[in-house]
Amino acid sequence: MATKIIKAANKKKFVYFFGKGKAEGSGSMRDLLGGKGAGLAEMINTGVPVPAGFTITTETCNLYYENRKQVPAGLDDQIKANIIRLEKTMNKKFGDPKNPMLVSVRSGSKFSMPGMMDTILNLGLNDVTVQGFADATGNERFVYDSYRRFIQMFGSVVLGVEKEAYEKALTAKKAEQGIKLDTQLTADDLKSLIITYKEITRRKAGRDFPQDTMTQLTMARDAVFKSWNNDRAIYYRKMNDIPSSLGTAVNIQAMVFGNMGDDSGTGVGFTRNPSTGENHFYGEYLTNAQGEDVVAGVRTPLPIAKLSEEMPAVFKQLHAITKRLEKHYRDIQDFEFTIERGRLYMLQTRAGKRTAQSAIRIAVEMVKEGLITKAEAIQRVAPAQLDHLLHPIIDPTAEINVLAKGLPASPGAVSGKIVFTAEDAVRWAEEKDEEVILVREETCPDDIHGMEVSRGILTARGGMTSHAAVVARGMGKCCVAGCEDVKIHESGTALEVGGKTFKQGDWITLDGATGRVLEGRVKTMAPKLSEEFSEFMVWADEFRRLKVRANADIPRDAEKAREFGAEGIGLCRTEHMFFAEDRLPYMQEMILATDEPGRRAALDKLLPMQRSDFKGLFDSMQGFPVTIRLLDPPLHEFLPKREELMVEIAKIEAVNPEAPELAEKKKLLARVQELHELNPMLGHRGCRLGITYPEITEMQVRAIAEATAECTAEGNQVMPEIMIPLIGHVLELKNQKVLAEQVIRQVQKEKGVKLGYMIGTMIELPRAAVTADEIAKEAEFFSFGTNDLTQTTFGFSRDDAGKVINAYQEKKILEKDPFQTLDVKGVGALVDMAVQKGRSTRPKIKLGICGEHGGDPASVAFCHNIGLDYVSCSPYRIPIARLAAAQAAIESKQEAKNKSQAVKLAVKAAGAKKKPVSSKPVSKKAVKKTVKKAVKKIARSAKKTAKKSAGKGKKK
Repeated sequence: MATKIIKAANKKKFVYFFGKGKAEGSGSMRDLLGGKGAGLAEMINTGVPVPAGFTITTETCNLYYENRKQVPAGLDDQIKANIIRLEKTMNKKFGDPKNPMLVSVRSGSKFSMPGMMDTILNLGLNDVTVQGFADATGNERFVYDSYRRFIQMFGSVVLGVEKEAYEKALTAKKAEQGIKLDTQLTADDLKSLIITYKEITRRKAGRDFPQDTMTQLTMARDAVFKSWNNDRAIYYRKMNDIPSSLGTAVNIQAMVFGNMGDDSGTGVGFTRNPSTGENHFYGEYLTNAQGEDVVAGVRTPLPIAKLSEEMPAVFKQLHAITKRLEKHYRDIQDFEFTIERGRLYMLQTRAGKRTAQSAIRIAVEMVKEGLITKAEAIQRVAPAQLDHLLHPIIDPTAEINVLAKGLPASPGAVSGKIVFTAEDAVRWAEEKDEEVILVREETCPDDIHGMEVSRGILTARGGMTSHAAVVARGMGKCCVAGCEDVKIHESGTALEVGGKTFKQGDWITLDGATGRVLEGRVKTMAPKLSEEFSEFMVWADEFRRLKVRANADIPRDAEKAREFGAEGIGLCRTEHMFFAEDRLPYMQEMILATDEPGRRAALDKLLPMQRSDFKGLFDSMQGFPVTIRLLDPPLHEFLPKREELMVEIAKIEAVNPEAPELAEKKKLLARVQELHELNPMLGHRGCRLGITYPEITEMQVRAIAEATAECTAEGNQVMPEIMIPLIGHVLELKNQKVLAEQVIRQVQKEKGVKLGYMIGTMIELPRAAVTADEIAKEAEFFSFGTNDLTQTTFGFSRDDAGKVINAYQEKKILEKDPFQTLDVKGVGALVDMAVQKGRSTRPKIKLGICGEHGGDPASVAFCHNIGLDYVSCSPYRIPIARLAAAQAAIESKQEAKNKSQAVKLAVKAAGAKKKPVSSKPVSKKAVKKTVKKAVKKIARSAKKTAKKSAGKGKKK
């Protein structure tokens, strides 16, 4: 019978066996076997003591979901065949009443997702096998404890019974017996508890606890597959950018027991400290316990060093094995182990999760130890991790109450008193010297002064590229955006969140790294940049080709950007300068003027302020390039809101119709009504303002030119890059360029100095990308404004698209938010087209990106691959962009090397088939046919070579 099952199962391989010092899989098969399965196979192949078992592939999980939660044909037969192999290896029988074999059933995706999916231990016990197991072990208490644990785990994981129901019964039994610890329960206590557990299962699940062991295994397997799409797993994948298409493997492994007495135990550990990166053995364990006891906190575990006193031989073996595993994998290892009656078994090894500080320290030290190269060290640290090094973070020891969760728009952790208007933020911060958090439905440019003085910003609406998010990142302010659970009262003096009401002046805390809103004032920690961080970033700069600039509007932001390694300013938004309290009245005077002389009079008052702004930026950048975008937003943004003015007028008319300010308010409202647009983002803004009101362009260009002349006179050679926004047609650019050059010539004549400058444009409309070859005739540089380009390509409003994008991601229409990570197929195709077209006209045109994508690692890699010259991002994301650019360069170089070697192999393989002398040349078709196969061969060879040479400190 067994032979027939094995033959039937050999048609399509879904299951890979490991045991007796040999595994069908290997550590290179993470895609198919998951991280845990590949790790178990690799440990077996390297001689590490691992309990035998088998892995059901991730491919099977995907088929399970494709088949509407039905496993593929042939899987059940393969499982039965491998159960038979496992029985022979362990010399036990699954479901046998006298000598039963028990197994664990665990998840394991390609990437570690600790605690997100499900595990079942002690599977194979029932009312019959439990007695046979007790007879075989001679330890009745241990066996009935294992059965009790199994029913609870199976009931909660597989049958959906809430764990608390079992825990209450356990607590009641201990109270009944007058004891405190689980380990004090007798065998008879446990037998009684098992009866109670089965009654709970029947009542809560509507069915009996299954006694057939194959039924148990089948249900547990399917429960692990289902756990791939439980809420916490989906959230974790989204948070860590793990594709949902990977699926999880299922690992079925013979049980070994750490709860067989004081010579048994279980534990977890790391080969180095995952918090600090310190190179010392780190972990915890418990004697007479199973794995979940360590994690669940039922008993306080002991530090791993204590094991050297209790079981010195086991400790020595464990330390030696884990060091060998670290050297083999050339990375910090997170491991699990069980000791059964003095014998050590390794249950798992995988690359250890680590903090940002730890990741950098480990990478730097492993280079110095000769384990890895600098290039590999650069690849070991996720760029997004650096965010945690540059901002305050929530103290891990602090007690917190999470009220709600929004978008992690700008990192940092801050506490402050709630205020609801920008004016109150300024008043509380400056007059009362209070720490405040500005809470708004959404922010607008009018709120800039309140945002400036606030410690953090919380908005109920908006996305990752909303006004609040973009401005906060530029300022280095903590921001949680789009937190829809926050309901602001119509009175504007209170909010409701998490079932509680908070008034102005109440304390809350924002965690910008996770998007959490926390109750009260929570303790935070200041980040510390280590010497290893500085050394690591120097290494990164050695590899990258892309330059990294900053989006900065004021000298303070520019100076912070330089501290983080910025090589210029890629975007200065001049409109932010006009919202300052001393400038806004003049800006409004210009807007309200009815003729050109009136507008010019107001602009003349703004000119010295703008000149001073630009001079400050040039001085801060110390000769690095500065790209200045001329006025972009529509003019109505500088005026009071229409609805607010209407309310004010109604109130005045009701109280005092003869009030002198009424006429002024009505005049202002008339102008606001005149400027009102149904779709201002596509309205009278950008270059359209400069074309309609050329005096605005003239004033701004004069301020730039005069500031440049001042710097030149002081010996500071600067090269401003004047950027004309929202170009859709080459003649728009030509119009503004002619005007700008006229002003610059006038300033050169007045100052008697030759000025260096460039004039270019922002590519943020699809038409501009499509006609980039024409636009490049006039533009000396392109800066891709991918925020607006994404908006105009998708037809999404970036401030209102949050709900739509969230729904799209849930329904798998969009994998990622296109405002956070560049949409390569759509928006990216337009950018690539513009690059090619621009260079076809002007080969040396300077190309960069200044949207928020400039700080997103995946988008930075795209920018590297299409040949941009620089990326620009908010100051606090500069180290992230530097690291991402280095990683992109390393990956690109390795891909080119692999491809070159693959082509050589393909030519050799194809050429070997031709006849000598008189044969025809090798065809391109023959070469291409084997390139794909050769690339895979080269990649596998490179991995093996790297592993062999790593221990000797050689460079790959």
